[in-house]
Amino acid sequence: MKQHPIDLLDKFALFSEHWSPRVIAELNDYQFKLAKFEGSFVWHNHSETDEVFIVVDGEMGIEFRDRTVHLSQGQMIVVPRGVEHRPFADKECKVMLIEPRGVVNTGESGGEYTAPNDVWI
Repeated sequence: MKQHPIDLLDKFALFSEHWSPRVIAELNDYQFKLAKFEGSFVWHNHSETDEVFIVVDGEMGIEFRDRTVHLSQGQMIVVPRGVEHRPFADKECKVMLIEPRGVVNTGESGGEYTAPNDVWI
C-alpha cells in the first residue's frame, strides 16, 4: 500500500452534511473522522470510550451538565468515557474526531442525528 498525504481541507470539501462524520484514515483500531458542526447536537455519552474533538476550522463549544467549554481553531478536548456532553457551533465548524472503529456518533442516545458508521471519503 502506498502512503500519501491526506489534505483535510480537500476532504472537508467532499461533503456538506452536518453532524455526519466521515472516515479519512485508520490507525490500529482507531478512526480519524471529519465532521461539520452547526447548531446543537444531542445530549449523549459514550460508555465504552473517550472521545477527542480537534477544531480544524471555526469555533465550537461543548456543553457539560456543569459547565460549557469553548474551542477555536487549533484547540482540542478529550471527553472522558461516560461523561454526558452536547457539542454545538453557532456557525459551521470543521472538526476532526478520533475514536475507536464502530463508535456511534450519538452514543447511547440514538435519534435523528445518528449517522451511519464507516462512511469513508
